[in-house]
Amino acid sequence: MISIAFTGGGTGGHIYPGLAIASWMEKLLPCRLFWIGSSTGMDRAIVEGAGMEFYGIPSGKLRRYFSLRNFFDIFRVAAGFFAARRILKREAPALLFSKGGFVSVPPCAAARSLGIPVYAHESDYSPGLATRINSRFAEKIFLPYAESAAFFHGKAGDKLTVSGNPIRTEFAAADGSKGRAFLGLGLYERILLVLGGSQGSRELNELVWACLPELTGHYTVVHQTGENSAAEASQKSSQRYRPYAYFAEEIPHVIAAAELVLCRSGAGTIWECKSLNKPMVLIPLRSGASRGDQLENAELFEKAGAAVCFIPEAGGEEAAHSKLSALICSLAGDSGKLKLMAQAKIGRPDAAAFIAEETLRRIVDKGEE
Repeated sequence: MISIAFTGGGTGGHIYPGLAIASWMEKLLPCRLFWIGSSTGMDRAIVEGAGMEFYGIPSGKLRRYFSLRNFFDIFRVAAGFFAARRILKREAPALLFSKGGFVSVPPCAAARSLGIPVYAHESDYSPGLATRINSRFAEKIFLPYAESAAFFHGKAGDKLTVSGNPIRTEFAAADGSKGRAFLGLGLYERILLVLGGSQGSRELNELVWACLPELTGHYTVVHQTGENSAAEASQKSSQRYRPYAYFAEEIPHVIAAAELVLCRSGAGTIWECKSLNKPMVLIPLRSGASRGDQLENAELFEKAGAAVCFIPEAGGEEAAHSKLSALICSLAGDSGKLKLMAQAKIGRPDAAAFIAEETLRRIVDKGEE
């Protein structure tokens, strides 16, 4: 049986889209799939939870700035390369698919050294450092937007295919009534869903808490706070404010139940919400806390009419609370605006299937030679 290797990790945003592609590959071609990820962190739990074989390797973070940790991580990256090479040589996959993240670089380099074809996908508007490095090893690079091609130059420009972003297969079966049943809310309850990512967001949490008196005048606020803020949020719980530390398998149904979503602008979250036609208010991570990809994602979705980008002003917390409250209350009273945001088109809805088909074509064509 043909084997196909996947790599990527560090966050669920790198892993879940890869699992969506893997699921489609299994539907299209009998094959054995396995994943190479970080031996520490969340990678193993997510991948094995999806029923896929997992091999852990040492990993070091790739930084664009000076840090003494870069020196030590060079050795971790080297160790990851040799560990990945041993795994790939032993398992002999027909192809390696990379979903990015710093852990993906050693396996991609190792695959190239063994003559194993490498395919890669970038989720963000502008490619991260890992994808830029992996583009040297890859035969094909899938991009979320046509505009993303401008970030690749030289030979890498000939490898590009615009695919959109893959969405977890569970979202195809999302059911708002199941989400309402999980939340214990009725059919006509208006829901504002707040998502701060799997780890939560202190800034976002505090913004929402400050705005609760205004927000709960229009909505029942359902808030994923992250584990670190769960205890504090529970003290504020009420009939109109429902905090949850984390949503697991119920998240597609909960999003489907929402009228409006307030969230960060990581690629995975915003594409999953858009797949369910949810209007969004996006609060991207500040430039100092990320490489700027969240701001780019938010601005692109705002330009398409699918979201409103809200950037709190530094040092102006009271003004930020007031402006965010006013924005959400304005949207709550403008059903026409919400409808237009829900109907806005961006990307292709069949990205996971398209990427799986294009990748498997490489294997099938090779087999026919």
